[in-house]
Amino acid sequence: MQPFSAFGRASSLKGEISLLGDKSIAHRALIIASLAQGKTSIENFPASKDCLYTKSALKKLGVRIIQNKGIQKGSYRLLVFGRGLSGLSSPKGDIFTGNSGTTFRLLLGVLAGQNFKVRLMAGSSLAKRPMFRVTEPLRQMGARINAKRKTQNLKPEEYPPITIKGGNLKPITYRMPLASAQVKSAILLAGLYVDAGTKIIEPIKTRDHTERMLKLFKAQLKIRGKEITIKGPSQLHSPGRIYIPGDISSAGFFIVLAALLPNSRLAVKGVSLNPSRLGIIRVLKRMGADIRIKYSGNNFEPAGDILIKGSELKGAVVKKEEIPSLIDELPILMVAASLARGKTIFKAVGELRVKETDRIRSMSANLRKMGADIKIVRDGSSEDIVILGVKKLKGAKVKSFGDHRTAMGMIVARLLASGRTEIEDIACIDKSFPKFIRLLESVIR
Repeated sequence: MQPFSAFGRASSLKGEISLLGDKSIAHRALIIASLAQGKTSIENFPASKDCLYTKSALKKLGVRIIQNKGIQKGSYRLLVFGRGLSGLSSPKGDIFTGNSGTTFRLLLGVLAGQNFKVRLMAGSSLAKRPMFRVTEPLRQMGARINAKRKTQNLKPEEYPPITIKGGNLKPITYRMPLASAQVKSAILLAGLYVDAGTKIIEPIKTRDHTERMLKLFKAQLKIRGKEITIKGPSQLHSPGRIYIPGDISSAGFFIVLAALLPNSRLAVKGVSLNPSRLGIIRVLKRMGADIRIKYSGNNFEPAGDILIKGSELKGAVVKKEEIPSLIDELPILMVAASLARGKTIFKAVGELRVKETDRIRSMSANLRKMGADIKIVRDGSSEDIVILGVKKLKGAKVKSFGDHRTAMGMIVARLLASGRTEIEDIACIDKSFPKFIRLLESVIR
């Protein structure tokens, strides 16, 4: 693809936008609906590559899914005919999950409960992401798993492809060594197949979309602080209809851009306002952003509108315990910090190294080319990002590194910079937000 340099510097964002359904919620709605009794209509399902890999995988496992166009362009209405907990069938051949970590890890949890063997294959990016954090607890529960194994820093690590044969699982109490909503979700899904309580203890509370969705489908779930217990096996029951609210991770790029452009007035309509995903809002408000939230409903997930006006941002400290609630938004927050007055510190951000790409490297390398003042401070195994705000960014030739959030973050930086910026390879944006550029064009002034 040709380098991207379509926009000049923006003066403001004005108007209102509606976003495709939240990717994290969409994956979980589709997976759990497939394991339930009855039909489920899932509306505002995003046409992102990641979510479509989840759909493809479930169809290979025998789930009937009818896809129709959604009301919003780029979305679908899916009709899912649930097979029940024991109704999945052995696929013909391997299952390919592209570069969708959520698809891969959550399916491992589901497949741990199936009495047949499956090999999960991954794209080139996902094949480099660590999976021992998921395979280890599933092995403890009784799943038989073979994976490509390497030793990293004297510790075992595993990577795709992974072959798993489940069935006859036993309950465990698992104290998670690191905060991960995907790992937690995989264990909870496996726990649906265990005839006793499976307990998970989180080090830090992570996004709770899986717990909310399981409760909506009448799973036996108890939550007490950082402890979550699920008891199975009992059938899940479809609520009939699920509407996926807009994706707040996608909204983050618009929110930061509007906050940094002084004359902006932007409304993001119908977005997910789950408290475990509002880390970006809390951080930006500490930085001085003029942001208001208007709640419009609370079915299984709170939702509403986010209203943003342009303002002057100042530096802030983002603590270790905040990182899980904004891990996907850190790339765009690095752009915000680069233009904020004073110093911003993001504490203990090492998990950014094992996303679709090493996002610490991709974002810091690109932003430095544009004149940002960024340092990576290491303290033992922990890493902090320290950014001293500059008055302006300047145009440069930068790369997406094949990562969708890096690409979108650099498009936002491009709109804030003087001079010409070229971004190499933005096709990766389709992984999560295929209509990103068109939507930006509609509100740039």
